[in-house]
Amino acid sequence: MPCDRRRKINQTLDQRKQEIRDFVKMLSDRLVAGATRVIVGPTGAVKFTGIDQEMKDANMTDACTVLRIMSSGSTAAKMALQNAARLSGRPINMQSIGQGHHSHDGGQTWHTHKG
Repeated sequence: MPCDRRRKINQTLDQRKQEIRDFVKMLSDRLVAGATRVIVGPTGAVKFTGIDQEMKDANMTDACTVLRIMSSGSTAAKMALQNAARLSGRPINMQSIGQGHHSHDGGQTWHTHKG
């Protein structure tokens, strides 16, 4: 995955993979506990709220995080994502996520930096 390649200086690939696993576990736990909210945008892109600094420190994007949760996260975390989609009235669109649609302002606006 692309987030595997976003390593810090002198960080090995194995260390990066462990950092990603730890981050996804932390986020999954926060989703299940209700400490982190999920916003589903008009295009089906996802934005996590309340963890901006943690995401920055872990060098993770919302898109990569969603993909990781859907592929290896807990069932409860997957259900939290699906519940957010149900409440928003829009499905999570994996194609939109893969294309890089995101929000810098907590879900007020959605865009991509392409072109």
